[in-house]
Amino acid sequence: MTDLHLKPKKTELRRKSYAARILRATFAQWGARLGLLWIAVVAVVAVFAPLLANSRPLLVSKDGITASPVLAALTVADVAWMSAFFAALLVALLPMGWAKKILLVVLVGLVAVIVAPKWVNPPALVIHEQHRELVAQGEYDWAIFPPIPYSPRDYLRDEGDTGFQPPSGKHWMGTEENGADVLSRMIHASRIALGIGLVATGIAMVIGVIIGGMMGYFSGIIDIIGMRLVEIFEAIPTLFLLLTFVAFFGRNLYIMMVIIGLTSWTGYARYLRAEFLKLRQQDFVQAAVAGGMSTTSILFRHMLPNGIAPVLVAASFGFASAILAEATLSFLGLGLVDSPSWGQMLNQAVRSSAFNWWMAIFPGGAIFLTVFAYNLIGDALRDAIDPKLGGSQA
Repeated sequence: MTDLHLKPKKTELRRKSYAARILRATFAQWGARLGLLWIAVVAVVAVFAPLLANSRPLLVSKDGITASPVLAALTVADVAWMSAFFAALLVALLPMGWAKKILLVVLVGLVAVIVAPKWVNPPALVIHEQHRELVAQGEYDWAIFPPIPYSPRDYLRDEGDTGFQPPSGKHWMGTEENGADVLSRMIHASRIALGIGLVATGIAMVIGVIIGGMMGYFSGIIDIIGMRLVEIFEAIPTLFLLLTFVAFFGRNLYIMMVIIGLTSWTGYARYLRAEFLKLRQQDFVQAAVAGGMSTTSILFRHMLPNGIAPVLVAASFGFASAILAEATLSFLGLGLVDSPSWGQMLNQAVRSSAFNWWMAIFPGGAIFLTVFAYNLIGDALRDAIDPKLGGSQA
């Protein structure tokens, strides 16, 4: 009787120990640790960008009344980023599967986008130098500004011509062609780099997992049709498709995300198809079929957790590819206009008659480090999962 009660616990411990071995083997490598640290820094900077770089004060006091101009000017996107971030911290402590955790975080972000407009009301007209002038005139009793007291679109009109100034004590990374602070734009541009990687890779993974799982499980005519579909999408040049959509529909970040996701799912489908072709012959799958379980349950509850590992490795490289695609468009001058991005700033390094080295080093270094970080994690995860490399035995 005691043995029967212990068996489920032993199975649960065995599953947890396998996941623990994979994580331990992955992040036992210093490269993966450094990569994760850099991505975590970029994520925190992206989420709290309005609190780190803003022309509005964090707190002000006037006639004994304290207010927060920064919080009063938060946008729906700001609220969504912060809500998803804190939701991710909370669900990480909950005893549920990783798929449910990701779904819960996404739902929290979507709810924030839907609900936030009822309470969030940012000013339509933004005068960036307003608070600097009020402080200089002594209108405030005291004011606390963010670490970088400049917004990404604050072109410092009240300070004269500040275009293309090299790094100094006032502007740690210099200024761009219109006079905006480069460090402030770098901080806010991290949102685009992180967002396009998450959304585009998420779209590609969902499509790839569904199509690849059906191809591998059903085989036969479904596999043949699926492989022809994979070959069609692999023949589509992503960059030229992006250029075409930009020409017809304008520069829209969400269209870029969708196009990158719709054209990069084929690799995930191939990986999962190969895994499912092996898993469909396993005893636990045959037992689930004989037990009369639904196809959806067999595919996504029993087979997917055992075949998702190569897809996760490919996803880490997919993040890097999505960031490079957006940076390439922005560097070519076909990226976003109103929002700062690393590729757009890199383009400014060569647009003037003189070479502005700080406009090349800082945005270019951020692109390199972010892409390199994802590649380091992908390599480490691949080594940990691949039994031929002995990573899973660590």
